[in-house]
Amino acid sequence: MEMSDAQGCMLPCGRDMESVWERLDPVDTGAADAHELTCEYCSAARGSLLALREVTGELASEEAGPSLGLTGRIMSAVRAEVRRHHMLALPSPEPGGVQISEQAVAAVLRCAADSVDGVRARHCRIAVTDTQGAVEVAMSLAVAYRRFSANAVDEVRERVRAAAAAQVGITLMRLDLTVEDLYDA
Repeated sequence: MEMSDAQGCMLPCGRDMESVWERLDPVDTGAADAHELTCEYCSAARGSLLALREVTGELASEEAGPSLGLTGRIMSAVRAEVRRHHMLALPSPEPGGVQISEQAVAAVLRCAADSVDGVRARHCRIAVTDTQGAVEVAMSLAVAYRRFSANAVDEVRERVRAAAAAQVGITLMRLDLTVEDLYDA
C-alpha cells in the first residue's frame, strides 16, 4: 500500500510512515536505521505501529462465531421452507394450471396491510373453501394508537383486496380483520 504526504502520512522529521512500517521486523526487534532509533517522531511512530500490529494480530487470531440470534433466524427460515406444502390453484388458461403456496399469498397480503400507515400485519391464515378456489382470509393486526379507527381498518381491507386481485390474481370471498394490539408509535 502506497502512502503519500497528501494523505497526511509524513512525520515532522521528514520521514513517511510507510518507510517506518516497512522496517518493522516480524519479531518486534525492528530493523530501524540510526535515524529512527534517535528521532523522537520515528520512535513514537514505531511504537504505535508495533502496538497496532500486536492488537490486529490478536483480533485476527480470535475465532468469531455466529451471534445467538443468527442461528435462530436461519432455523426459522429453514422451517418456513418446509411448511410450504399447502398450495393454492390460481386461475390459469394453461393446462395443468398454476399454483402458489398459501404462505406466499399470505406474505403478499401482509405486505399490503403493512403499507397502511400505522398498521402492522401479524398473522394471516388462508383457507380455500371449495373446489372453485374460493379463498377466505383471516388476518390479525397491530395498529398505532394514534391511527386506530374504523377508517384505518377499512383502508387495510381495500389494500388487501386490491393486492389479492392485482398481485396474486385471486378474489377474496371473505376477509376477516382483527385488531389484536395497539402500540405507541
